[in-house]
Parts: sequence; C-alpha cells; structure tokens
Amino acid sequence: MTKKTQKTAKKMTKTAAKKTAGKKTAVPAPASLPPVVPSAPLAACRVAGAQFAVVPNDIPANLDRCIDRLRAAKKDLGARLVVFPESITTGFNPAMSAREFHDFLPPIDQILAPIQNVCRELKMHCVLPTYERGAGPAVVYNSAFLIDENGANLGCYRKTHPFPTERLTCGGWTTPGTDYPVFHTAIGTIGIQICYDGDFPEIARILAVRGAQIICRPSALLRHFEIWDAENRIRAYENHVYHIAVNAVGADAAGTTYFGHSQITTPIAQSVALARAGDEVIYADLDPDPIRRVTYGSDSPMLFDHLQDRAVGTYTDDLQRAVRSAFEPARRYSF
Repeated sequence: MTKKTQKTAKKMTKTAAKKTAGKKTAVPAPASLPPVVPSAPLAACRVAGAQFAVVPNDIPANLDRCIDRLRAAKKDLGARLVVFPESITTGFNPAMSAREFHDFLPPIDQILAPIQNVCRELKMHCVLPTYERGAGPAVVYNSAFLIDENGANLGCYRKTHPFPTERLTCGGWTTPGTDYPVFHTAIGTIGIQICYDGDFPEIARILAVRGAQIICRPSALLRHFEIWDAENRIRAYENHVYHIAVNAVGADAAGTTYFGHSQITTPIAQSVALARAGDEVIYADLDPDPIRRVTYGSDSPMLFDHLQDRAVGTYTDDLQRAVRSAFEPARRYSF
C-alpha cells in the first residue's frame, strides 16, 4: 500500500467513525437463523389454568369438561386465555401400544372443532394439549394446540423431550417433535413447552429469544413439588416471561395419580397463583410492564435484562454435544 493510499484509508476510517459515533449498530443474526418477528406489547389481561381429573381415554367426555371450564373461566373470571394440563383429552398414559393408540385417536380436526367453536363464541384463547395421530402407523405426537379468540387453530407445539418411558424408541408411545414455534396473538406472543421439556432450560430460552412473552407449560408431572416450583420460577425469571404451568390431577388409564399444583409465575419469579391437588381453576392478571422493579413489593429498580445481557459472542457449540451425566441414574434409556 502506498503512502497516498494509506492516507486515503485513514481519512475514510475517521469519516466513518464520526458518522457512526453514538449510534447503535445492529448485529445481524447468522444467515442460517430465521428473522425474529418483533412482538407487539403484551396486553393487560387475565389468564387462567384449569386442572381436572380426566376420564381416562374418553375424549368426548374430557372435551366436554374442557368446555365447561372455558365457559366458567370466561363468565366468572373474564379470562382471555385458558391453559389445560398435558394430554387433557385422554390422560397421560393411554395404557396401550403406540400402534393401538394411533388407531384409537380420531383425526385432530375432530378433537379441536368443539374447542374452536367455544373460543370463537366466547372470544378467548385456549392451549389445548392432546395426543395427535401422525402419518405413520405408530406415530403419535404429544402436542399442544393454540386456539385464538376467533376460533382459529394457530398451530401446535409437539413435545420435543418426551419422558424416557413415554418415548416410542424406549417402549412407549410418543414420537418427539422437532421445532419451537411462537404464536403471535391479540394478547401477546406465546410459546409452549410440555412437562419434561421444562427440565431443559434451552427450550424456554429459545422461545424467549424468538419473542415469547408468555410460556405455557402443560404438564403431567410426577416429580416432587420443590422441583416443579423451582423450575417454573426460574424459567420465568431467567427469560423475563410470564410462565403458566398447568399440571394434571387424578389418575390416567395406567392408574398413575398426579398432584396438580398448577402455578402462574411472573417475570420476576413471583408465584401469583397456585392450585391445590384437586379440580381447580387458577388465574392471574398480567402486567404489561413487569420488570421495572427487581422484586415484588420493592422500589429497587431492575438494572438488567437477561436476554440483552447474554454474552453470545463467547458461547460455544458445546450444547450440541451428546453427553451423559457423570452420575448414574437407576436406569438409563438409550435414544
């Protein structure tokens, strides 16, 4: 490079520096990543979780019970969103093989239609978790569908982390999903994870990075309450999201009984609604400006943002590694 060229380059650099001084420069996402659609402001609204004991494998009866809870949540509470527990149309364990269960399940449109009609009538949203018949003869997805206030099916999330005994390849009945959608609704941007998914912080983080303001966690969880409570609070706190976790009660077709204790948690880890162990509806009002204070009942300002403050430039590909814990569980299942 000649001296003249060097002087020209320095001059161009100084000029560019003056133009960009004080301006924020957007860091583009890697080309392989889809763009994130900006979320509209969260609506101030009331949301609810409805837990009830199912009639094992009686889809029409359980849909009727869902409709009863939807109507009550609208009439008595004015809720705009109702979330039900995992696999609410049948119960968690169907006590039949994957092939039998696949043949037992009706087409998904038949399951969704009654809920869509009620959501349209009542102008409310619903997360309806149900098993979904797949294309293959033994393919069954553990899914949760989001119905909006117009009765439209916005889509579904298919559980990506089935519990080991639930997983088809381990002798169970469920085929994993592969994607983490978020849904833009009139009340806010909603993401879904299902039960065992909540043990993996990566899922909630993906949903939050994709714009979720509310994460719904339909569950049929059997591990103890301290784990349930801790996971729900920390998933909400570390991602600055509202977290609606609705757990099963009663028994499924295999005779397994669930403990309920559905829970709604704020983005500052405050549990604002907690159910007991029977049939119950819980609810909470969502504040659209929830992280101004570092904790509830305090005037101490929050000075951080867990999403903005991530040191993404230091992150490695280690989460892609297939590894095992250094400690041995009582039994390992090979996937």
